[in-house]
Order: sequence, then C-alpha cells, then structure tokens
Amino acid sequence: MSPLASRLSPRGFFVTGTDTGVGKTLVSCALLYGFAALGKSVIGMKPVACGVVRSATGLVNEDVALLRAAGNVEAPLSLVNPYCFEPPIAPHLAAEQAGVTIDLTHIAQVFERLAAAADVVVVEGVGGFCVPLNHSEDSAELAQYLGLPVILVVGMRLGCLNHALLTAHAIRARGLRLAGWIANRIDPAMEVAERNVAALAERMAGPLLGVIEFATAPDPRRVAVQLALPNLARSS
Repeated sequence: MSPLASRLSPRGFFVTGTDTGVGKTLVSCALLYGFAALGKSVIGMKPVACGVVRSATGLVNEDVALLRAAGNVEAPLSLVNPYCFEPPIAPHLAAEQAGVTIDLTHIAQVFERLAAAADVVVVEGVGGFCVPLNHSEDSAELAQYLGLPVILVVGMRLGCLNHALLTAHAIRARGLRLAGWIANRIDPAMEVAERNVAALAERMAGPLLGVIEFATAPDPRRVAVQLALPNLARSS
C-alpha cells in the first residue's frame, strides 16, 4: 500500500462492482444525493474513465457528467476525472493506445485535494475490483492507495453469488474494509432473486445497504432514499 494512504483524509468511499455494467455510477450518484440530503458537502470522483460521447461542449464521459451533476461541491474536471480515454475498452489498453501511464500516486494526490474540499468523496472505480490499470497495478491497488472503505455493487443475475463472494474476499485480502454492499436487480427475469439476496446476506462480511429494484431508467435520487446511509455518514 502507498504511504500516501495513511496521510489521506479517510472521508469517502470507494465504489466497486462485481463486473462492469452493474450500476456503479447509479449507486455512486445515489450516495452523493443521499449524503447531500444528510447535510454533507459531497463530490464524486472517477479516477479512470473509458468511453466518451459527443456533446455541445466536446467529448465527455457520461458517467463523469452524472457524478458532477450529483455532487454539491464544484471542482475542475481534471480533478474529478484525472484519466479519460476515448475507446470503451479496458483502461490499461486504452492508456497504452494513448501513450499514457495511469499513475496511482497522482490519483491519490488528486483525491487528497478533493477530500480537503468536501465532507465525503465518493470514488467510483472502473470495471470490477481487480481490473488492470497499468502494466503492474490494478483497481484494487488504487483502492489501497486511497485507503477508503469499499462499497460493493452486486449486479443481481445468474452467477452473481460467486462473483460477489470472490470480490468481497479480494477486498478483505487487500486489507480494506467492506463498508457494505448493494444488490442491484439488473436482470428482471432472474429467478428466486430474493433468495439469492438472502444467501449473500448470510455470507457477506459487510452489511446489506439496500436492494435496488429493476427500472428501465433508474433515478439515483429515488435510489438514495432506499439506501441505509446514516451509519455510513457517521463513519465517513
């Protein structure tokens, strides 16, 4: 773990998922809205983003735009999203194509600046917990650099039990605290979904913070009121 981790503000959470496309941005935005409703100053951070869309102001990553809209503290885009790559591919490959090396120390220094400006910084990871970021480091090591408690988003679909339990094990193996996990019903056709949630609740090391029901256009503000945030807010 980087020595920076011990000097960084502990105020914040690292949001990871069992896979890509499981709702990390939705949950990250919901956390921001929820903490703001509790009177906290909040800002979102996505250290690494891959995939952009064209807008009137140029190229922008949609997840980053949603995080910026959900926070109530302004910060330059270069701090909210230090590394952004155009192709929607694995971050270490996108960085290699761009001739860039993703530097975890730089990300940690940027986080420190954001943490000095807000009560809570919600850091959204990229892909799953162990996605490579450069030739020797991955997203799990980024979470270690930041020294943040982790919130795990579980995409509820066939196979999620194994993915969730392996990810929770990896979080603990890195010496990090699983602050809680969220079940996101991304597959409305999943059979016995409630029993799968119950099975995870019996086995996960951290508390269940909420179950997000399937929606074609989920609203993070509505999701925020479904999450058990007061305990998280007191620990941030």
